[in-house]
Amino acid sequence: MKNVIRIAMLAVGSMALSPSFGHGPDQPEQAPPLVTTAPLGSVRFPITGTDAHRERFERGLAYLHHMMYALAEREFTALSVDAPDCAMAYWGIAMSRFHSLWVGRPSAGDYEAAAAALQKARDVQGLTEREDAYIEAASAFYEDWATVDYETRLARWEAGQRELHQHYPDDVDAATLYALAHLATAPKGDHGVGHQKAAGALLDDLFQRAPTHPGVLHYTIHAYDSAPLAARAVVAARAYDKIAPAVPHALHMPTHIFVRLGLWPDVIRWNARSARAALAFPAGDAISHHYPHALDYQVYANLQCGQDERAGAVMEEMFARRGFQKTAVAAYGLAAIPARVALERGDWRQAAALEVPQVGDFPWALFPQAEAITWFARGLGASRRGDASLARTALAELDNRVVRLRAAGEDYWARLVDAERQAVAAWLALTVGEAGEALAMMSDAADAEDSLDKHPVTPGAVLPARELYADMLLRLDRPDEALVAYEQSLANAPRRRNSLRGAAAAAKRTGRDNLAAEYVRRLEIQCEGTERGQRASIQMASP
Repeated sequence: MKNVIRIAMLAVGSMALSPSFGHGPDQPEQAPPLVTTAPLGSVRFPITGTDAHRERFERGLAYLHHMMYALAEREFTALSVDAPDCAMAYWGIAMSRFHSLWVGRPSAGDYEAAAAALQKARDVQGLTEREDAYIEAASAFYEDWATVDYETRLARWEAGQRELHQHYPDDVDAATLYALAHLATAPKGDHGVGHQKAAGALLDDLFQRAPTHPGVLHYTIHAYDSAPLAARAVVAARAYDKIAPAVPHALHMPTHIFVRLGLWPDVIRWNARSARAALAFPAGDAISHHYPHALDYQVYANLQCGQDERAGAVMEEMFARRGFQKTAVAAYGLAAIPARVALERGDWRQAAALEVPQVGDFPWALFPQAEAITWFARGLGASRRGDASLARTALAELDNRVVRLRAAGEDYWARLVDAERQAVAAWLALTVGEAGEALAMMSDAADAEDSLDKHPVTPGAVLPARELYADMLLRLDRPDEALVAYEQSLANAPRRRNSLRGAAAAAKRTGRDNLAAEYVRRLEIQCEGTERGQRASIQMASP
């Protein structure tokens, strides 16, 4: 029978993550005080040691599968203090520094700490063959980290996890970690095929054997987090929060699937719960990055329901707080929310006036992909208002972020920011009367963005390039082409409010009144059960 892990709701939060391009939690020196307990899901993992040591390891492993990495490391570190000869405790410390699906990469400090932990694991005498196999799989990623590129080491880790799974086919954790590694090595433009389907098939089989295992449910959602596959994860998504109702990421993660399906009321409710839970799990003295991450998804959904005032209120509540965790995940949410609130509403004046959020000593320079969001919003707002000077400044800033991201080996983000730069340049060209060039550039930007699947850190593009292309076509009185582009946007991001409104307007202009009425109907029913938004009608300002 599986062991149902129960975890500590902490009186004080997990250790703060170091301000690096990746995510490096400081090593805690002792176990946290326990004040109450809550379920985490079912994990069973025999290790060399006492039952008490096994239970603590399983608690850390459950946190690891939930991607509550700082809490996982704290459990593993406490175990290493209590049981210095527990090799798997050091494995857990190393794996807690490796966030394979998140934005950003481990820092030098993360690599050094993980490599040291794995060396301690190897130094332990009397390892079982299984423990040794786990340690070697993790070591495949960390070995030669200073001289071997990230993608090569990622592929080595996947190969190590595959070998581990093949050697221990009945080991649920070996299988789930292999699925995770397979997802981490998926080509960044792979829209729900190949790696995702293979990982999903493995996890679907595991779900039959281990339906309450946190890794099985969590990674299933990641595997099917794409437009063509999202429906396959609905069962897992609606089961995940049941096994860990107090864990912020378990409350948030199902909404990756809800966003893909345009289930906005669910996205709002679940992320509101996740944000509240995140405040109960601070990162040391800092607000956990799970808080702005959940709110970014919530605000996005509020805006899809036309709930502009509610979105603004959520944003104000977030920025009334200080002391956010200094990670790329937090940076993205903090930058994206004000940009979304301005851009989704077509408030170009507000967009042009945005500044990178001033939230204490937050190290924005470490996160160029997040800084780029603000400059994209400013540039687009300036272009739409006819402020060519500010738009050109924004273009220069976006160019700078592209260069920095490429230098850091962040090709995915460099390509995405470059697509944003092209979109700003396109609208600037339209503003100065170069309509043909503007359309060509906007089409290229849309193609570039569409070639990249949505990253898990975001609920969706801050303002989709394909939708912006459709807006431009409609503005130039080319409604037939605009309708096609809006429908393509909706295929990528179902039930997006502005794409539905644009499609209705384009259909109306082409004389297809029945189709226009159908888009209006979809718009009016998609947020039933929530407060009525301020943008409930298609009567809107022209794109």
